[in-house]
Amino acid sequence: MDSLLVWALAGLALSAFTSATILPGSSELALLAFLAKWPAYWWQALLAATLANSAGSMSSLWLGRLAPPKTLSPHLERSFQRFGPALLVLSWVPLIGDALPLAAGWLRLRWLPCLLWLTLGKAARYLLLAWGMLAWRH
Repeated sequence: MDSLLVWALAGLALSAFTSATILPGSSELALLAFLAKWPAYWWQALLAATLANSAGSMSSLWLGRLAPPKTLSPHLERSFQRFGPALLVLSWVPLIGDALPLAAGWLRLRWLPCLLWLTLGKAARYLLLAWGMLAWRH
């Protein structure tokens, strides 16, 4: 693997991590740009983006645990009571995605089910994007 490719994967991971926090990021564009240049390395890109984006969401969950317990929005609290950690499969959705891990941490949900559900959602999103990009190129 050449050094430019390694740096590009690192940049993709950094973008994916920050995109899952309140910091600005555009991991979808970073993934598409990476795949435009190195389509043969699609699975490495998916792995880097998924793991880093999931780590960013888990850092938000951890920050939510640090916050003093207070009342959440009644709608959000009811949603977590109804669906539990499975609601985190939507943590990739714009606007609400950053708030879901924070809320899960605030509600003190168990971290392993949270990690599994949010990683599943993020992996599915990146896989769909990569598939669309690679299918469009051919």
